[in-house]
Amino acid sequence: MNFLLVPDKFKGSLSAKQVVAAISSAISDIYPRAHVYSVSASDGGDGFLDSVRSYVELETIKTATTDPLGRKISTEYLINPQTGEAYIELAKASGMELLSDEQRNPMLTSTTGTGIQIRDAILNGADKIYIGLGGSATNEAGLGIATACGFSFLDEYGNTLKPIGKNLSKISSIKPSKFLKEYKNLKIYAINDVDNPLFGPKGAAWVYAAQKGANKEEAEFLDNGLKHLHTIVKAEIEKDYADIPGSGAAGGTAYGLKTFLNADYISGTDFIFKLAGIDKLIETNSIDYIITGEGKIDEQTLRGKLIHGVCQLGTNYNIPVIVVCGVSEVNKKQLKVMGNVEVIEIRDTSKPLSYSIENASALIELGMAKFLKNRIKD
Repeated sequence: MNFLLVPDKFKGSLSAKQVVAAISSAISDIYPRAHVYSVSASDGGDGFLDSVRSYVELETIKTATTDPLGRKISTEYLINPQTGEAYIELAKASGMELLSDEQRNPMLTSTTGTGIQIRDAILNGADKIYIGLGGSATNEAGLGIATACGFSFLDEYGNTLKPIGKNLSKISSIKPSKFLKEYKNLKIYAINDVDNPLFGPKGAAWVYAAQKGANKEEAEFLDNGLKHLHTIVKAEIEKDYADIPGSGAAGGTAYGLKTFLNADYISGTDFIFKLAGIDKLIETNSIDYIITGEGKIDEQTLRGKLIHGVCQLGTNYNIPVIVVCGVSEVNKKQLKVMGNVEVIEIRDTSKPLSYSIENASALIELGMAKFLKNRIKD
């Protein structure tokens, strides 16, 4: 029997590699003769660089930049000087994990730090830059990135605005970048797996701002700010990308990348699966089951993300998919949309959530072993 493991991390508990180890242990206990294959994958969010470096030989470039609140930090991106390709993970400089719960506030956070990395990559000779979106602490439509790359956003008095969420509604005009005009062959790719538009009920603010620290009033303010920005963009730059699926990714950063840096959108899972050669792996190894998972299955999972891509892969090859998670907030009818999928919830509901987080590896092993023993016949 052949298993392919393509899990995401269990945020705050286990890395994807640790999830693979736990599932592999359960399989070997029940089916000692089974063959287990694994793929280091990402939907463009946290772990994007780790996935890329698993399949491509690249140089690591350390950069002095800033975190979402403008504090100095040092982080990294990857580059191939021979091909001019660079890979940047938004979360490295603009991610929620860089902030404590108390510090998270999408009214005040910015993607400037990621913009500094993009500019550095350009100056280092990169002309094809792949940016993994996800895990952002921001909701400013990529204004920080645009600012770092030479754009200015002005209020009605001609004052330059700080590129943060609370200033979206103050923008009166946009001063174009002189820096980017020098790099006409530059190609940017925004990598993500969500289909949210920029604003509206399914947009960046209403869907994601709460988990970044916004209350309901702030989410409404940010949503209106994104609408206002788009109005200015249409009038001054004559671009209309707000309703394109995925424009709401990373607090609207995808929209900003497309509007100001002419980026193309790429599916994160498709991108990584191609690097990993996953189609060839499946076709040459007669995979019987694909196993994926993450900490929580919710409506966002259904709108994209890695698990959605893995389930689609199973559908394409008519291979059943097993999803292991801490908790699922979607019902069986919703899951049917994702194909031939079985879900294993590992949380021990008789104990506090903290117990399941701290013992996730053991619970995955236990849950997987029980499932495999009862549901799969060798």
